[in-house]
Amino acid sequence: MNAEILAVGSELLLGQITNTNAKFISSQLSELGINVFYHTVVGDNAKRLEQAIEVAESRADLIIFSGGLGPTKDDLTKETIARHVGVQLKMDEVALTYIEQFFAKRGRSMTDNNRKQALVLAGSEVLANHHGMAPGMIFKKDQHTYILLPGPPKELEPMFQFEAKPKLAAMLNDGGTIASHVMRFYGIGEAELEVRVQAILDAQTNPTVAPLASDGEVTLRVTAKAPTEQQAHQLIDAKVAEIQALVGDYQYGVNDDSLASKTVEMLLDNELTIAAAESLTAGLFQSELAEIPGVGNALIGGVVTYTADAKVKQLGIAQKLIDTHGVVSSECAAAMASAVREKFATNIGIGLTGEAGPTAHDHQPVGTVWIGIAINDEKPLTYLLHLSGMRNTNRLRAVKFACHYLMQQLEERGYKKRY
Repeated sequence: MNAEILAVGSELLLGQITNTNAKFISSQLSELGINVFYHTVVGDNAKRLEQAIEVAESRADLIIFSGGLGPTKDDLTKETIARHVGVQLKMDEVALTYIEQFFAKRGRSMTDNNRKQALVLAGSEVLANHHGMAPGMIFKKDQHTYILLPGPPKELEPMFQFEAKPKLAAMLNDGGTIASHVMRFYGIGEAELEVRVQAILDAQTNPTVAPLASDGEVTLRVTAKAPTEQQAHQLIDAKVAEIQALVGDYQYGVNDDSLASKTVEMLLDNELTIAAAESLTAGLFQSELAEIPGVGNALIGGVVTYTADAKVKQLGIAQKLIDTHGVVSSECAAAMASAVREKFATNIGIGLTGEAGPTAHDHQPVGTVWIGIAINDEKPLTYLLHLSGMRNTNRLRAVKFACHYLMQQLEERGYKKRY
């Protein structure tokens, strides 16, 4: 099955909002083994929308629409599709009752145009909206399947995941199941990873293996189809073992893991504490860790020492060290890591210093980053990065590398890590 995602809304074309729905739907479809070859965005214009539908029908079996199901005149998705496929719109009484109750619970009067949201394509399978008002729907005609979803992500995402996706899976597998497993890698580029697993990619049938790179990370999504979920996972486990034999040293997590979440997990599992001294990242390392629940038992504190003067006054780094080596140096990163560990009496100290861009600093080219890691009373270790992204991309990648190198060092010292 090949799919096209068709987003409706002039606000998308004007740049007023970002089309995050297409990204979400694509990732969900990839788990089902459905190919997405095109994303289309069209404004609130019936003629142009119908033209876009005709084009999509020429190249896709499954067309998924987002947006245009609301109560206003410019919400015209289902009206246009109904006219295009030659069916009437009918009132869905369950959806209408839900909308009426929605207003009643809030003590608000319901205007007549809100009834429009309960209209659905005659003959469609209605998708309940538990987070808004307009229901979605699945409609089939000839060789095409049309799925209509509301535009707000807080409504679209749960509706697709819990209402539409299971029905799609059943359509694809005649009662079978599809399962996916994501392997997450860091410290290896997309090209090198692909070369190492090329034989697996070339020979794939079931399971399929799909690589994806983003923000310096690489993932491999392993997807299997089988009569039962247990059989699907058996197929996945065998393929994962093949991949790990080739590139397992670079794998840090699975599925929804992040470098920050795995770092916090490792710290908590081993009852380790950490503090950070940050220059170019300006608190971003601590912020990333702080997003993970329970981190308060590991992250004790930290400081942002953006200038040379702050490094001297707040961390007690010798002025002579900075005069001799500069703030963007191995020596400065090591001193920052040691100083912050001592200042907060933690097991681990992290020092991050460098030049994020857009202009050079301290005679160092843009993208030069030094990471210092001090573990207990050992001599601090330092790592040099040469990053080539935009300013904030470089800052985020520096944080990710700090997590990556820290986990490596803890593993080498025998600290346990979950996989």
